[in-house]
Amino acid sequence: MEILYSVFTPEGLFSLLTLSLLEIVLGIDNVIFVSIIVGKLPIQDHAKARKIWIIGALILRTILLLSISWIAGLVYPLFSIVHHEFSGRDLIMMFGGLFLLAKSTIEIHSKIEGEIHHEDKDNTIKSKAFTSIMTQVLLIDLVFSLDSVITAIGLANQIPIMIMAILIALIIMLFSSASISKYIEAHPTLKMLALSFLLMVGLTLFIEGFGIHVPKGYIYTAMAFSLLVEVLNMRFRKNQNKPLHPR
Repeated sequence: MEILYSVFTPEGLFSLLTLSLLEIVLGIDNVIFVSIIVGKLPIQDHAKARKIWIIGALILRTILLLSISWIAGLVYPLFSIVHHEFSGRDLIMMFGGLFLLAKSTIEIHSKIEGEIHHEDKDNTIKSKAFTSIMTQVLLIDLVFSLDSVITAIGLANQIPIMIMAILIALIIMLFSSASISKYIEAHPTLKMLALSFLLMVGLTLFIEGFGIHVPKGYIYTAMAFSLLVEVLNMRFRKNQNKPLHPR
């Protein structure tokens, strides 16, 4: 009871609100990746895939939060190359960044060259495709979860507040991911922009694996500006396609 009471103090509520907002912002990359990857599945599987992702993300983040001593150990050096020490966190960030870079590059290439769609009637093939995509989603979620949990530990010192903030962020991400996914799928140029964002995020994660910190404020500012320009372009194209009505 004392633990729950501490959450509902003015300080606890302020910490919960601040951390929830930050977790939502940090989750944007994750939502974009999931929206694009899940979009490759049949429409009837989208809701199921998003639910599995959210449940998996919640379980993964909770396990990481309850393993604070293990998380703390990830920052200790494992080995060094050319006078640079690499920790477990560095390796996870590097491999996660490489995975995002590779996946985004493949997706961009398929968009430029043109995608080939086939209707597979074999349920085994469909099941394997679903399993493959969900494995990719949960794999990259491990990287984002680690980043999210390390941020939470740095901002709050109470596990209940961290878990509640992450839960709030995940619920909002669950309800917003469907709309974001539909909007991205409906606008091909926006999808290409989203893939470019993921390239930038992947490169940032890879660089951070070498101990070079890149302020996330710069990344999100660039993303917001690019998105604004693309929205203006979309409005411009829409107005151009409207028939002119003579007065």
